Amino acid sequence: MEKDFVIGLDFGTDSVRAIVVNGRSGDIISSSVANYHRWNRGLFCKPSVNQFRQHPLDHIEGMKSVVNDCLDKAGNHARERVRCISVASTGSTPIGVNKHGIPLSLTAGFEENPNAMFILWKDHSSIEEADEINRAAKSFETDYLKYVGGSYSPEWYWAKLLHVLRTDSAVRGNCYTWVEHSDWIPFLLTGGEDARDIKRNVCAAGHKGLWADEFGGMPPEKLFKKTDPVLIPFRERFGKVVFTADQPAGNLGKEWAQKFGLSDDVLVGIGALDAHIGAVGGNIKPYYLSKVIGTSTCDLMVVPKAEMEGVFIRGISGQVEGSVIPGMVGLEAGQSAFGDIYSWFRDLLLWPVSQLTDKNHTENDFEYKLKPSILRNLDGKASAIDPSTVSEFAIDWFNGRRTPFVNPNVKGMIGGLTLGSDAPEIYRALVESTCFGSRAIVESIEEQGIGIKAIQALGGIAVRSKFVVQMMADILDRPVIVSPEEQTVALGAAMFATVVCGIHKNIAEAQQAFDKNKDVVFNPDQRFKKIYDDRYKQYRYYGKMQE
Repeated sequence: MEKDFVIGLDFGTDSVRAIVVNGRSGDIISSSVANYHRWNRGLFCKPSVNQFRQHPLDHIEGMKSVVNDCLDKAGNHARERVRCISVASTGSTPIGVNKHGIPLSLTAGFEENPNAMFILWKDHSSIEEADEINRAAKSFETDYLKYVGGSYSPEWYWAKLLHVLRTDSAVRGNCYTWVEHSDWIPFLLTGGEDARDIKRNVCAAGHKGLWADEFGGMPPEKLFKKTDPVLIPFRERFGKVVFTADQPAGNLGKEWAQKFGLSDDVLVGIGALDAHIGAVGGNIKPYYLSKVIGTSTCDLMVVPKAEMEGVFIRGISGQVEGSVIPGMVGLEAGQSAFGDIYSWFRDLLLWPVSQLTDKNHTENDFEYKLKPSILRNLDGKASAIDPSTVSEFAIDWFNGRRTPFVNPNVKGMIGGLTLGSDAPEIYRALVESTCFGSRAIVESIEEQGIGIKAIQALGGIAVRSKFVVQMMADILDRPVIVSPEEQTVALGAAMFATVVCGIHKNIAEAQQAFDKNKDVVFNPDQRFKKIYDDRYKQYRYYGKMQE
């Protein structure tokens, strides 16, 4: 029997997804999704202070569930055909582990401690620490921030570590090293028992951790000493080597082989950040801007290495060789909130209902049944409203601004309201603001000499909401290409798995094999160009007031 199946795993913000794929044809055999139970109950999170934490048990339980469900659905002998598992994860989503690589929240005394859990990418509790890193970096003649757009973000690795070390002495005393989710999952699957053996991926290390070949890895110790000497041991324990996602992390460990019913001959690939893997799953090409749209957005480009020599793009979230496609430089930008804004508005509308219904979300819970239809109905109503210069407007910085030019202190805004403003009109303004945020990113990149040949929209919102994509095309004034595959991140992970186990020799070959040529193109409606240009000026005006 030919062993030609691979498994792609996508650890998103709210759930983990898995697909079983025929690695030669790219056909998806089965798929499964599991929500994070603790996260979806709001445990360990305090949105009012920008604290968003996830318990590793959510990921462990979810992964076991979706992989087994996928393999069961894939039919007889499916388990015998699996050759490789590859992983993509949200990031920067790090956690403190002990010397054995075990997350502290899985050890005695730390089970309920949010500081011992994964610090989600959207957690902004380390704003002050990010500011300190920026001040320290700018005191040196060498620009240690040039590969991350010129500014370090509170969403990233070192700022989060410094915040936890300062605020929690128990975690500080027991944390051996600080590990990205995308590195810990492969370590777990391969049965790792020594934190020194954790293989770090170049994607997270470069975009979130300041790693660069020019620095010989991490920036020198003097930068960390200037920021806070407490970071120095963690710099040393990071390791000296990073890996691209087309390389193996090792074989599936016996424990997880048994849990999945798989052979321990199955390979596990090096992990990477979800959006970067998703761009590959969406068939990213050089100079295409691939917008992976979910709770936030990550906007990815790949540029041939030779064309980036001596070029540094300011205001983005990094430029890292091999972070998307090995051999090319990956550029990352994005918005800190996109779908999150729509979900916030939905929940705001549902607030009275939520106060009257069962908090356990039973089958009879009216709120639980109503929730999925709210955004669908708002989409339909809002799409029938034509823009005007006096319509309601909004600023999309509800979780700060990621790019262009990171600023976690700015806030979202809704304006132009009257007593006649209704929910669809306000929702329309929120969608418009997220599309204006996308336009600001496009303009910033092109103003710095990197031409964008095409725009791709990937992920659940791109697939489910024609209204959002059409508005994006109108506001960007250029076509937007949509991949019909909602699980592009898991699909990208599966592509990398085929390279790891040798089914395909490189990512380009894997993309060609998986390409089904089913993309849909949304063309801009020129009737609204002048109005959107004027409204974009309004968006920039009110944004400037916060700077």
